[in-house]
Amino acid sequence: MIIRFKNFSYFLYIFFAFLSLNIFFFSTDKVEAKSFDVNNIEISKPFEINFDKNKVIDDGFIKAFSRLISSITVSSDQEIIKEIKLAEIKGMIESFSVKEEKFIDETYYVNLGVTFNKKKIFDYLENKNVFPSVPNKKKFLLFPIIIEEKNDNLIAFSENNLFNNWNKYKKKSHLLEYLLPTEDLEDLNLIKKNYETIEKYNFEDITRKYNLADSIVTLVFKNNNVRILSRITIEDKVVLKNLSFSDINFDDEDDIKNLIDKLKIIYEDHWKIFNRINTSIKLPIFVKLDSDDNLKVSNFEKILNEINLVYDYFVLKFDKNHIYYQIIFNGTPNIFLKLMKDKNFVFNTQNKTWILQ
Repeated sequence: MIIRFKNFSYFLYIFFAFLSLNIFFFSTDKVEAKSFDVNNIEISKPFEINFDKNKVIDDGFIKAFSRLISSITVSSDQEIIKEIKLAEIKGMIESFSVKEEKFIDETYYVNLGVTFNKKKIFDYLENKNVFPSVPNKKKFLLFPIIIEEKNDNLIAFSENNLFNNWNKYKKKSHLLEYLLPTEDLEDLNLIKKNYETIEKYNFEDITRKYNLADSIVTLVFKNNNVRILSRITIEDKVVLKNLSFSDINFDDEDDIKNLIDKLKIIYEDHWKIFNRINTSIKLPIFVKLDSDDNLKVSNFEKILNEINLVYDYFVLKFDKNHIYYQIIFNGTPNIFLKLMKDKNFVFNTQNKTWILQ
């Protein structure tokens, strides 16, 4: 039997429309809900008579959630969400995988990877009036200097216990990595030369040697008490933080560890505040792009999936020439345009629906 179509172009339009429906709706469904992946969650339990593997997995979920929250919220906000129930955590999990499991000496060991739904995490935090941060990792140059004010003595590099122990203590939830300067007599002499005005000294002659735009200079003034002035430089913006401590023995390992832990929390919090997302802003952005450029469509969705400020996006409609997207953005239009421009995507914004050029 031979079927003849009076309008062959109409048949092609229906065919390609159906094909586009499959490609674009199914591809969007895969990336519509971005996720947070938390890996290398290690749990161990004695293999006893009442051993329950499900309870071990549940402990892994709690540990994974705790690590995620520690990496995207400041320390003060973490107390607000400390009492979350296991059922709530499970409701925000998209999937999990057992990376490794083994029995050694009657003990069960398991390594988990847990994937959390980003939208559900953000909605949960917003209900708690907590603003999350983009979990960006960052490398800082750290220069800790101890100043004994009674005898005008300056202690730096390997003679300084803060310097020696700083990178010994690190948590998996930490976002900041620290590069310590190499011992340089010229740098030491330069610091001593500026000793009288060291609180105002910008340290640029030293920090620029390391090709890092971001740095923290930690000045520890020892007198009857301990005062610490932290000079934090991020993208040429300088913030000074003053802190006071008492009863710190710089020759005691536990005291040094506790001080380093406290300082790292302060520096992590400052970085998180710098990268904070205002999830209460849900700006709808409408975009259209040519439907015949599959590579551009694929790259566009890939970039949307990578940008943490994109809360959600989906296809509104499409025709034979264009695909129309709605994007929910946790920020202003200018921020969106800048982020997309950095990824080589430029828009014509003259109309309500922007056109990807």
